[in-house]
Amino acid sequence: MHQVAVNDLSPRARARGLRTVLAVWFLMNAGFFLIIPLLSVHYVDRLGWAAAFIGLVLAVRQFAQQGLTIFGGALADRFGPRRLILFGVLIRAVSFVVMGFATVPWLLLLSGLLAALGGALFDAPIRATLATLAPEEELTAVYGRLGILQNVARTIGPLIGAYLIRFDFQMVGLASAAFFAVAFVVTLLFLPPISVCSEPQTVRAGLRLAAGDRPFVIFTLLLMGFWFMWVQLSIAMPLEIRALTGQDSSVGLMFTVSAVLAIVLQAPALRLTERHFQPMATIILGVVSMALGMGLIGLGHGLVAFYGGLFFFSLGTVLAMPNAQTVTAEMSDDRARGAYFGVNSLAMAVGGGLGHILGGTLVDVAAARGAPALPWLVFAGAGGLTAVGLALFYWLRNRPPALRLMQHPG
Repeated sequence: MHQVAVNDLSPRARARGLRTVLAVWFLMNAGFFLIIPLLSVHYVDRLGWAAAFIGLVLAVRQFAQQGLTIFGGALADRFGPRRLILFGVLIRAVSFVVMGFATVPWLLLLSGLLAALGGALFDAPIRATLATLAPEEELTAVYGRLGILQNVARTIGPLIGAYLIRFDFQMVGLASAAFFAVAFVVTLLFLPPISVCSEPQTVRAGLRLAAGDRPFVIFTLLLMGFWFMWVQLSIAMPLEIRALTGQDSSVGLMFTVSAVLAIVLQAPALRLTERHFQPMATIILGVVSMALGMGLIGLGHGLVAFYGGLFFFSLGTVLAMPNAQTVTAEMSDDRARGAYFGVNSLAMAVGGGLGHILGGTLVDVAAARGAPALPWLVFAGAGGLTAVGLALFYWLRNRPPALRLMQHPG
C-alpha cells in the first residue's frame, strides 16, 4: 500500500486521522482493561491458582510484547503503520478469546503470548502515528486527551468485565475481543496510510539510530521504574482491594475511582504544571506522587489508606504518562520515529515485566509471612530511586554552561 507523507494530507484528512487514532486507542484500552485486571480474581480467588503464576503470565506478555515492539516500530518506518495496526488488533482479538476459554495453565500462557504478538505489532506504530499526525506545539495537549480517553476506557472496561464475570469468564474474553474487532474495522475504514518517518529506513538502520542515541536510551532505562509501579494496577492492587473487602465487585469499583480521579485531575494538573515546569520535571513530580501513594497503601493497610494512596497514584500517573510520551516524541529522530517508539517500549517490557513478576510474588510472600506492607514499600522504594535518577538526568542535561565547561575543559 502506498504511503502518504503527513504534509500531503489536507487539514481535514489529518484531523480525521488523529480522531481515528484516539478512537482506536480508546477501544483497545477498554478491551484490555475489561479482562486483564480480572485474571487474578478469576484464576487466583476462584480457581485457586498461585498469584505468582498469574504474575508470570502477565510478565511474559509484557516482556514479549514490549520486547518485540522494537521490531514493530522499525517495521512501521519501513512499511507504514496502518497494516501493522490492522494485523495487531486482529491477533489481539483472537488472543482474548483464547484467554477467556483457558482452563489449564499452558493455554493461559499461550493466550498471553498471542496477546503479546498482537500488541507488538500495533503499539509503537499507533504511538508513532499519533506523534506524526499531532501538531508539534499541541503534543502535550493531545497526549492529555489520550490520557483522558484511556481513563474513561479504564472505567468502562472493568465495569463491563465485573458484570460479565458474574455469569461466565468466557463472556469476559468474548467481550474483550469484540472491542478489538471494532478497532480493526475503524482502522480499516478511517486511518490514512501515512508514513511516520521523513525518509524510509531499513529495520536495522532505524534500530541502530535509536539504540545509538545515548540520552534517549538512558531516559528509556529510567522509565522502567515508572512502569514497574504502574503495572501494579493490574496485579497487586486488585488483589489488595479484594483482600480488604472480600468482594469481586470491589475491583471494578477501584478502577472506576482511579479512572474518575484521573479524568478529573488530568486537565487542571497538566495546565498547572505546564505553566511552571518542563515536561521532564513534571515526570519527576508524577513518579514521586505515585511512590507516595504506594507508601500510604503499605503503611495504612485499610480502605481509607488504600483510596488515599490511590489518589496520589492516580495524580502521579496523569502527570507522568502524558509528559513521558511528549519527551519521547521530542527526543525521537524524524528519520526513524517508529524505531524510537519501539526502543522506548523496552521501558515497559522490562519495568512492567519485573513489576508483574515481583508484584504477584511479593503478594504471596507477604501473605505467607504476615507482612502486608512489604510489597508496597518495595514499590515505593523503586519509585523513589526512579525519581532520583530522573532528577539527576534532568540536571545533567540542563546544568549551566559554566559547569559544563568546568567538567569538560577540553
